Amino acid sequence: MTTTPLLPLAGVRVVEFCSTASGPFSTMLLSDMGAEVVKIEPPAGDGLRQWPPLNEGYSENFASLNRNKRSAVLNLKDPADVALARQLILDADVVVENNRPGVMDRLGLGWAAMSAEKPTLLFCSISAYGQSGPRSGEGGFDLTIQAAAGVMSVTGEPEGAPVKCGVPLSDFASGLYAAFSIASMLAHVRAGGQGAHIDIPMFGCTLGIAALQTSEYFGNGRSPVKLGSAHPRNAPYQAFQAKDGYFAIAAGNHKLWLSVLEVVGMPALADDVRFVSTTDRAKNQAALKEILETLFTQKPVEHWIAAFNEAGVPHARINDYASALADEQTEHMGWVQPLTLPNGKQTRTFASPVRLSGQGFPIRRSPPGLGEHTEEIRAEYAQKVE
Repeated sequence: MTTTPLLPLAGVRVVEFCSTASGPFSTMLLSDMGAEVVKIEPPAGDGLRQWPPLNEGYSENFASLNRNKRSAVLNLKDPADVALARQLILDADVVVENNRPGVMDRLGLGWAAMSAEKPTLLFCSISAYGQSGPRSGEGGFDLTIQAAAGVMSVTGEPEGAPVKCGVPLSDFASGLYAAFSIASMLAHVRAGGQGAHIDIPMFGCTLGIAALQTSEYFGNGRSPVKLGSAHPRNAPYQAFQAKDGYFAIAAGNHKLWLSVLEVVGMPALADDVRFVSTTDRAKNQAALKEILETLFTQKPVEHWIAAFNEAGVPHARINDYASALADEQTEHMGWVQPLTLPNGKQTRTFASPVRLSGQGFPIRRSPPGLGEHTEEIRAEYAQKVE
């Protein structure tokens, strides 16, 4: 028997003036939870629509961030289209935009103008550095924010060149902060409170998720450094080389360290002065890695995966995305779902990983074609904007 999925944001109306990643991701999270999202695009469309891979002209990247939305093309240099955008905002509960600060104000669609007419409006602005301050006028993308916020100083091998995280974490962390803040403020408004201007600075969000790194600096006055896959406070806690590849183990406490020693048959290391405590092991982790890899390289990855699984030590193969998406847990949770593109082509997408009371979230609407719903929305508002 199938049951109706729980959609906690059903009935919430969102208008999105966003492009690329951080903003579209935040509104997709809201739409997964049931919100009705109208994506306003310029005539040329969201730039992400041009990003490969293209499935007969339709971007798979764009599809991954824009399910469960309608798309309307508006030319915001046209007063009639600005009037329609204004009406859409006044009918909405939430506006999300990721333009540079001041752009929406110049259009007459900013927080000050719109909240004066609708005090309960939630207006979320995602920008590189925030809505005020000496750097607020600067633009930014994931790469430049990772650089500015310190991520590239701790990513990569110790003597290597600066490296960004392969996943655009500044974009997506900012989208998560935005969606969380909007959901929190919706509860406030529903309880009778006023709306708010939600300021989401990518720079600050990226520093915010670096709590362990910033607290390390506050605690000892030294900036954290690159350690490759290693951890500054735990060992063995990194990737190791086996005979035919690499795997990772995370002995995050003393009991797990002793379990590692059981697996490798080296109980004497427990009394080695270099490795007695967690702090000692972290301090001497290069020497520890050399000792362990002398043994690890004698047998294949599968041997060590099985051995550490039996011992209860957290472990993992170094998966590529093909392997991660084919993992038995991914299949069990139903995270990979079929998706029909506007051109009729079939693809797959990674759906919401969240479950409520055992149920995931359905994909209720395929990602839209550029302006697919423009006329539909114009018809809905024909009388309101006359």
